[in-house]
Amino acid sequence: MTNNNFWSDKRVCITGGSGFLGSFVVEKLQARGAKDIFVPRQRDYDLVEPTAVQRMLDDSNPDIIIHIAALTGGIGVNRERPAEFFYQNLMMGVPLMHLAYQHGVGKFVAIGTICSYPENPPLPFKEENLWDGYPEATNAPYGLAKKMLLVQAQAYREQYGFNAVHLLPVNLYGPRDNFDLHSSHVIPALIRKFIAAQEMGVTSVELWGDGSPTREFLYVEDAAEGILLAAETFNGGQPVNLGSGTEISIKELAEMVGRLTSYQGEFTWDTSKPNGQPRRALDVQRAKEYFGFEAQMPFEEGLRRTIDWYKQHREKIEA
Repeated sequence: MTNNNFWSDKRVCITGGSGFLGSFVVEKLQARGAKDIFVPRQRDYDLVEPTAVQRMLDDSNPDIIIHIAALTGGIGVNRERPAEFFYQNLMMGVPLMHLAYQHGVGKFVAIGTICSYPENPPLPFKEENLWDGYPEATNAPYGLAKKMLLVQAQAYREQYGFNAVHLLPVNLYGPRDNFDLHSSHVIPALIRKFIAAQEMGVTSVELWGDGSPTREFLYVEDAAEGILLAAETFNGGQPVNLGSGTEISIKELAEMVGRLTSYQGEFTWDTSKPNGQPRRALDVQRAKEYFGFEAQMPFEEGLRRTIDWYKQHREKIEA
């Protein structure tokens, strides 16, 4: 249940608010009646630098911070830049939460990642399994850097009474996603590869791994809704999964995206490349119980909308 009056007198700072997920959060905030939304741009505020974070807080003076900004990407770029993924994500988050506490910010909503889970937790992933093992190696530096925000949120709540909450969204997809083949996640990469192959008459597309891993995907607008419901009504210290509750193998995903993009060639699986985490599927009961969140977008319809958006914006994306 949305609370449109909640935001009318709130000053809200959305880090990453001009990005993929953040842009939908901003739009939904505006639709809910928020009038004072501050979106820091990287060119003005380098959030890796604490002095820039302090200046951002002085300029925005927020009641609520929703921290979405992150350095993210698929398996390939995580393997190439593990040190950057660790340092930048840690330093964008930990000093921000500390300075937000010192500044008197009323609530801090930290957006974590499914990559924080151990490599092989029981399925579906329950929040209490977060500490049962080390994350899958290709995602570990990123996942652990974001996981430290959970530790910090709980420690600051215990010692200072600081209202910081931690959300764990599963893999997101949808319009405005990153379609750069070097750094994108699996869905936009498949869409771009298949459309290009179909147009060029290519009869085979190479894909990483063997297709056996499973993933769960959450439509970006559903994720934005879950974040705002938590910001409005959830004030607890427990981490909360945000997911759709459905699981699909990469092989099945490739077949579905191929069908929706009219690609009629073959798939060639490069098993020398990593699969990543074997399975991902979330237990989503806590989000439903704590703040009434349930994903609404049917997966195939969400894929259609993502494909349509890419086709409409291809020239600009590929320029």
